Amino acid sequence: MEKIRWGILATGWIAEQLAKAINSQPDAECLAVGSRSQESADKFGDAWNIPRRYPTYEALVADPDVDVIYIATPHNLHTENMKLCLNAGKHVLCEKPLTVNAAQARECMALAREKGLFLMEAMWMKFIPATRQMQKWIANGRIGTIHLVQANFAFNIPFNPKGRLYDPALAGGALLDMGIYPATLAHLLLGKPDRILSAAHLGETGVDELNSAIWQYDRGAQAVLLSTQRLERPCDAFITGDQGYIRLHEHFWNSQTITIKQSGSKPETVQIPYEGNGYGYQVREVHDCLRAGKLESAVVPRADTLEIMTLLDEMRGQWGLIYPEE
Repeated sequence: MEKIRWGILATGWIAEQLAKAINSQPDAECLAVGSRSQESADKFGDAWNIPRRYPTYEALVADPDVDVIYIATPHNLHTENMKLCLNAGKHVLCEKPLTVNAAQARECMALAREKGLFLMEAMWMKFIPATRQMQKWIANGRIGTIHLVQANFAFNIPFNPKGRLYDPALAGGALLDMGIYPATLAHLLLGKPDRILSAAHLGETGVDELNSAIWQYDRGAQAVLLSTQRLERPCDAFITGDQGYIRLHEHFWNSQTITIKQSGSKPETVQIPYEGNGYGYQVREVHDCLRAGKLESAVVPRADTLEIMTLLDEMRGQWGLIYPEE
């Protein structure tokens, strides 16, 4: 089988995770990396056995042998980087959040459709085996009808006004970096809410350091979501139905331990490890889609990505948080 050849755009921590995942796939080749300097590209290439190293993103996308590019830059650069890749005829896997807002997401999706290219947000949580097991249990009616989803993403990140999470120019804040996981889980299980009530504490740089939301559904369900970069607490998730509950133990987005408690029965806890660092599943999904001629994933469809971005926009709108680029 001919290998799918990857390029990696940017060289930070998350790029390292994808390079490791790509290198673990027998039908993949991590062919090229692009950075903002030759030194950075060479260092990354040496670390991950990548033969072609480029000092600019433009040079990376111009490589005719690269099939698909993984974008690993800060949130505020995703739209610009996606346009660069798509206009160069490259398929794209873009780190979450796909963009800063829904308008940018629509623009990038429209360009991908126009160019006939694959585009997917790298929402790896959806591919983790524990997530898939949770979905199977729910589909089989093990906990009945879902009425409540509770999910927390909470870390205490040291304050740095120029750091990625605290700088508004980089679309910093807890929601886009962390809160997208609770939001995606709630959307996966309950869909689009009928109403949102949300509040946030905006810190001294103006980004959300703590936010919470209640998504309300007319059918009687709720999602209670929290994300913060200033406080530490267990990052687990509970999905409660009228016949029991499921707990995704921390960290819920890449959980390897899942508990189910059915009404009238004792809790059952199962260990469900993932392969490698957990990022290889989404790499395989990209491969499967490309080999099948699909331009989007059924697991992470563009419509869902766009709808979630719209919901995050609504939450930010309730706080009055507008990024400089908006």
